[in-house]
Amino acid sequence: MAGLCRGLLAAVLVVLAPAVAVAQSKSLTLGTASVGGTYYVIGGAMADLLSSRAGLQVTTQQTQGPNQNLIMIDDGKIQLGMVTMGVALQALQGTAPWTKGKKYESIRALFPMYDTPMQCVSLKKSGIASFAQLEGKAVGTGPKAGTAGTYFPLIFDALGMKATFRNGQSGELGNQLKDGLIDAFCFAAGLPIPIFSELDADQPVVFYTWTPEEIAKIRKALPEFSESTIPKGTYKQQTADQKTVGLYNFSIANKDMPDAQAYLITKTVLENNATMVKAHAAAKETIAANATRNNFLPFHPGAVRYYKEKGIKLDPATIPK
Repeated sequence: MAGLCRGLLAAVLVVLAPAVAVAQSKSLTLGTASVGGTYYVIGGAMADLLSSRAGLQVTTQQTQGPNQNLIMIDDGKIQLGMVTMGVALQALQGTAPWTKGKKYESIRALFPMYDTPMQCVSLKKSGIASFAQLEGKAVGTGPKAGTAGTYFPLIFDALGMKATFRNGQSGELGNQLKDGLIDAFCFAAGLPIPIFSELDADQPVVFYTWTPEEIAKIRKALPEFSESTIPKGTYKQQTADQKTVGLYNFSIANKDMPDAQAYLITKTVLENNATMVKAHAAAKETIAANATRNNFLPFHPGAVRYYKEKGIKLDPATIPK
């Protein structure tokens, strides 16, 4: 009888273990990015959703963007974050200068978020209407550790161009563009970008990306980019589709997050898409089917469980060993 009781107790503990793990780490911090960017807006909506629907206590922390989010998750300083797949690839390989040679191998993907297309804006009165005209100019690129701050200097290098880069929060750089302190503001975020919408509504501006030849050069130098399109009408002064390059975004966590918690977070966000879209239109891409946009970053086992339930066939390279 004693043996039977012990066996039953062990079975109960196995069943309860995931719930206990979740309960032990209900309080989570979600790394976002600068005010005015998509991460900041979507991060707030995600925190509210997980707090109200999943029984978790999620608070946001403003960061410099994907690079810092990834480093802080690796260090255990935050539990959730958002990252572009380009930055994630740099982290896994330890090749970019910001990694200082370290390979960040404890990061795990949870769920897809949205595409991040790259685009620039200048005041119409400046006469700048193409990327080639930015040679030698002062260009704002958002926070230094953000997607734009990381990649636009690399794009200039890929095209054999030079510029003076200014870093800061998007709202600050938008004001600098208005005041003529910078010649262009080149940024990357989910569409529409709030600060670009503000500039569009405030005064005559010009939005521009790259020629097909320039895009080919960028993708050859930076293969993590995929082709992307910014639809006409995204901003009232953008009257035609603009071909560009983009990076997909994913939510990430540390590999040590309990499986049950990773499953709960992934399921809650992906099954409440309408709520996310109310916060930002870019969230329309935050659906399970887009998990296939990841072809190298290992998914968390808890997230893998959810995709299996939904019949999503993940890239074998993303299945954790």
